[in-house]
Amino acid sequence: MDNKNQEEQPRFKPLIEAADHLSLGISIVVAVLMGVGIGWLLQRWTGVAWTMFIGVFIGIAAAILNVYKAYSKQYKEYEELAKERSERMKPHFDKDEDDEDYGEKNY
Repeated sequence: MDNKNQEEQPRFKPLIEAADHLSLGISIVVAVLMGVGIGWLLQRWTGVAWTMFIGVFIGIAAAILNVYKAYSKQYKEYEELAKERSERMKPHFDKDEDDEDYGEKNY
């Protein structure tokens, strides 16, 4: 029976999930580097040194936004999993059964 369960599960699912988590780390680095690049361009075009920090702050803000989006996605998946689990844990009653003496205790 274990072989059947293994066959039903996608083989590459753990690899895809790992790549998704890795892409979050890469996107943070890329966002900060792009912000530094924007700041460097601003500094070259304007000649004002502090414009470099504008780009850095833009990059950091973009990285924080990426983390927030990833958190929101994971939280949504967690809520769906918790809801699915609670649905499985509810007792199942047959609707065809007539409950006689519903209010009385029959021991």
